[in-house]
Amino acid sequence: MHELTIASSLIDLASDHASRNGRARVTGMHVRLGVMCGIARSLYFCFGPATRGTPCEGAKLHIEEVPLTIFCEHCAEARSPISLSNLRCPDCGRPSRKVLSGREMELTHIELEDEAPHPALAPVGQTLQ
Repeated sequence: MHELTIASSLIDLASDHASRNGRARVTGMHVRLGVMCGIARSLYFCFGPATRGTPCEGAKLHIEEVPLTIFCEHCAEARSPISLSNLRCPDCGRPSRKVLSGREMELTHIELEDEAPHPALAPVGQTLQ
């Protein structure tokens, strides 16, 4: 399962980040996923079980879905295509070869357990491959 590998990578990155910052637990992760990745639901599903026995156990996964945007060379504008499977400009109908957004997979923030009542929010800007 591809999503389980991605969840494991997120957990490894967050656990390493917590360790480097002297924290025992991760309480949350914020991820940006492009809609073309098509894994948001299944990543939510496998994330909890994948965190068991790690510093991320019980952490919340926050996913921001990034919409698909293409660049239409004919209109010289960024556009939302007709559909995920039809990368044509909705205005002129011409196909586009340039996807501007919608393929992202990025860990943007990690929430670390703190002694204060609110968890620390640590920006990481880590792109997953």
